[in-house]
Amino acid sequence: MENGAVYNETTEPEAKAPRRRPFGCTLRHLWGWRLPAKVVQAIFSFVAVVCEEVVEDCSYCSGLYFFEFISCSAFLLSLLILCVYCTDMYESLGKEKVQKL
Repeated sequence: MENGAVYNETTEPEAKAPRRRPFGCTLRHLWGWRLPAKVVQAIFSFVAVVCEEVVEDCSYCSGLYFFEFISCSAFLLSLLILCVYCTDMYESLGKEKVQKL
């Protein structure tokens, strides 16, 4: 009896690894009007951060500092949302955890 014949009968065929897109990008979870809305939100919040940084001199800067905090936070959070929904992180975290986030 040959070892090769017995070995081949008891093993499963080798499965191919699933094909992955670069950086795990997918638009499966942000489709329709949601993707353009999130992209526009990220662009507008980035423009707000840039406009705030252009201001060189101000009399009462507390409002400007508040605007800087809000616009920077909006930019970072919109990038986070785009990264989670447009990559494989959505599947790895799970739908319930993403909704809680």
